Parts: sequence; C-alpha cells; structure tokens
Amino acid sequence: MAPDVKAQANPKQRQIRAYYDEETITVYQAYNSEIASAAVHHQKLHASPEFRFTRMTWIKPSWCWMMYRAGYSYKDENQERILALRMKHEHFIALLRKATLATEPSKMITPGDTASFDKPATEKSSVVRVQWDPERTPRLERLGYRSIQIGIPGLLAETWAEEWIFSIENVTEKARALEQEVRENQGTTDKHLVRKGLLPREREFLVPLEVQQAIGVD
Repeated sequence: MAPDVKAQANPKQRQIRAYYDEETITVYQAYNSEIASAAVHHQKLHASPEFRFTRMTWIKPSWCWMMYRAGYSYKDENQERILALRMKHEHFIALLRKATLATEPSKMITPGDTASFDKPATEKSSVVRVQWDPERTPRLERLGYRSIQIGIPGLLAETWAEEWIFSIENVTEKARALEQEVRENQGTTDKHLVRKGLLPREREFLVPLEVQQAIGVD
C-alpha cells in the first residue's frame, strides 16, 4: 500500500494504486524458480517451456497485496520467485479496456485461493477479468479499502507476454528483506520502509472515465 494513499483521510474503496513513472507502470506476479529465471534472463515471461498460455493469469499492481498472496515468496514453491513486470501505460489501459468486473459469486475468486493466481481457462474468451480484494499493509494486515486484481485470459496472454511487457525484474530478495524487517522491527514505519527501498511509493493511477465505469473504480 502506498504511503501517499495511506495519508488520505478517506481513501477511495476502489482505486488503482501502483508504482509508475511517465512511461511505465509496475505489476507483480509470482512463479516457480524455473519460469522466473528464464523470464528474467530472456526478458520474456514465456521463455520457459513450463509457462502455459492455456490459463488465466493474474497481475497485481499492489506490492503489499503481492506480499500477502505469495507470503513474501515463502508460501509455496510455485510462488517462490516474485517478478516485477513493467508495462507501458497504454498497454495497461488496453488490458482494462477489455475487462469486465467480476460481480457474480460464481465468477469471483476467493482471495488466497490458488486459482486467484493461475485459473484454468474454462471458456475460449479474450475478456479480461477484474476483481477488487482487500488491500494489505506491509505486515499483511487487512485494510478497509480494496486493491485491483487483473486476470488475463489464455487467448490474450500470448500477446501480453510477447508484446506488452516492457521489462522483467526479480524482486524476490526485496520481498524477503521486507518480511525480515517487519518481523524483527515491529515498530518500523511505512516511511522507514520506503527509505530502505522495501516499500514502493504507490500512487493513484488514473484511467479514462469509460474504463473506470466498466471496472468499478470509485
């Protein structure tokens, strides 16, 4: 969660918050070591033969929600490497233009369910799925507002992986250093974590009004 957002008296319930610059926005995923190592080396997410385009894959712009989802990379071997994927703004927005909001119980994915990471494709569709899950603190505590999760279907994943990922970085050690810091220094502040480079300064990322309306941004 971004310190800038936390400082707001009444954060919006549904707001896209991310670490971004003038050209790119950062999203996160976690994979096993084979997929992650090949992805970083070749700068292609699908460089490993273990990577499959037949599954819906979920990206998260929230660093703290990624920490929660993967247990700082310690949760299981399929999430032992955390990758920071940079996308150009226009490609990120292009994904959201193809999105529908998951509001029906049958379409929602329980936070923490393994399906929320790579869900088997049940239909041939190019529709991107968006859902909003409770935001987390660097200590993985639940907050009163939500973070966006973006599900990319198999039919679109190849275009995304081949053309829309600008760069790939392994940030696993950063995640583990964050876990150690909050475990050993319970009184540490978000500002201190930012200064140490363990907490990205996430800010509201604005998208066109029609996209906001389609995906439920407040």
